[in-house]
Amino acid sequence: MHHKVDFCIVGGGMAGLCAAVAAARHGARVALMQDRPVLGGNASSEIRMHVCGAHGQNMRETGILEEIELENLRRNPGPNYSVWDSVLYEKAKFQENLTLLLNCACMEAETCDERIISVTGRQTTTETTHVVEAKVFADCSGDSVLAHLAGAEYRVGREARAEFNESIAPETADRKTMGMSCLFQLRETPGKTEFTPPDWAYRFETDEDLPFADHGLGSNFWWIELGGDGDSIADTEKCRDELLKIAFGVWDHIKNRGGSSGDAGHDADNWALDWVGFLPGKRESRRCVGDHILTQNDVEAGGRFSDIVGYGGWSMDDHFPAGFYYREGHPTIYHPAPSPYGIPYRCLYSRNIGNLLFAGRNISVTHAALSSTRVMATCAILGQAVGTAAAICARGGLLPREVPVAELQLALMEDDCYLPWQTREIPDLTKNAALKSTTRGIENLRNGVDRPVDDQDNGVYFRDGEYATYTYQQPEDVSLLRFVFDSGLNREIKNMPCSYPLRETRWHTPESLVRDFRVEYSEDGAHFTELVSVEGNYQRLVRIPIHARAKALRFVPLRAWGAETMHVFAWDVR
Repeated sequence: MHHKVDFCIVGGGMAGLCAAVAAARHGARVALMQDRPVLGGNASSEIRMHVCGAHGQNMRETGILEEIELENLRRNPGPNYSVWDSVLYEKAKFQENLTLLLNCACMEAETCDERIISVTGRQTTTETTHVVEAKVFADCSGDSVLAHLAGAEYRVGREARAEFNESIAPETADRKTMGMSCLFQLRETPGKTEFTPPDWAYRFETDEDLPFADHGLGSNFWWIELGGDGDSIADTEKCRDELLKIAFGVWDHIKNRGGSSGDAGHDADNWALDWVGFLPGKRESRRCVGDHILTQNDVEAGGRFSDIVGYGGWSMDDHFPAGFYYREGHPTIYHPAPSPYGIPYRCLYSRNIGNLLFAGRNISVTHAALSSTRVMATCAILGQAVGTAAAICARGGLLPREVPVAELQLALMEDDCYLPWQTREIPDLTKNAALKSTTRGIENLRNGVDRPVDDQDNGVYFRDGEYATYTYQQPEDVSLLRFVFDSGLNREIKNMPCSYPLRETRWHTPESLVRDFRVEYSEDGAHFTELVSVEGNYQRLVRIPIHARAKALRFVPLRAWGAETMHVFAWDVR
């Protein structure tokens, strides 16, 4: 089957999904090729790592990722991984301009003059070969499958300390990486349960038999990790077999065996093994090379790049290559990193393949920087940046290197992606209006910063009965209303849990979000009529197309999902 599109993405993890949706929403014809039956990569039901991102207050990543997570909070109170999978699936499957190819592995890449012409994938479920021809491609596969097939430059392993003057790098370069994990999840039951391990599971009699004896029943056992000492691609099946022996053995130890003194069990009588992953979740393999290679020093300096299109804020969490078999202490070192630090666009396109972009854990970074940039929330917002850049390429007949960065930055901020140290452009019908309100700090609605930053809230708190009004000198044609509400950027709840205790707090829409509101308009500036009414909103970014001629517009927030006040960061009129 042949597909001719503007933009083709290989890899349907969080980065690839956000890239595909962003490009399609900006008008590009998109194909998303994913070799698994579900989307989400390490966040999917097959691997079950919760989405992590930047540390610190008000640093939660927004844009398409926040839209997905808020959809999940509304639909998935359980929470259930099949529902989470369905939320990811529908974002791609029912998005206009987007063709989703699941169970389709990228096998070949046709290139000419250092550009990719097409990719060929084999769909195992239908025994169908799909050839996708595109103007621009993105490798969001994690393992850099497409980049490798296309002859793009990439790196594997750890750089020598002297190459980039990185203090946390080893003295000598090697091909060692961070390993992969088969996670498992537990469920608390009302009464005592039994567990019989398989004969092939390893047996760990005491805590001393485990290199890192974290028995927390609410964890995901990330430290059961292997593969960093070998080939993190070629050794995947071998590592999976060994990881399963360890995982079942660790649970047998927690459930049935002793601590340091040989006493049986670790308060796990009422806990059962609910799920074990048979697909390893990977941390590191091939890293593509772009016009810039982000380093430890870039991260520590804060990354104030002129072409910033995303940010990180996770610590440089550098797992030892030996993983589970590392015997000298904690299996990772959490080197501090500022939150936020900027990531430049030059790290997201290939240095030698002219029409290749990339996002995810395979961007252009050193091993040291990767230990921070690899977490999925960071990958997702970079995916949105790549998809938006691809749409700009498609509209203008450009190559990724030719994308006007200022245009890309403005588009990202308009789509509610936070870019530190940048200010969103305010449309004329917003900034030129006279703004009045019954509450304080009303100018924050149009200051171009849609979240708290440092000591500045950048929002407006409305109480019941309060409102804001834009008034014009003469009637204006209005076509779009844009709002940014408070979705609880500091909420502790993850997209999905690590375990299932009996009294688990149910997932729910953040109480701070504006639930109900209306907008009124006036043709004479004095008498107002309802223009639009919204009930049950559960999203942070809300765009409402309208067709009205108004001399004045009034925004009236009515109710939040639980909070007494209604916190609003932006109200734009176009």
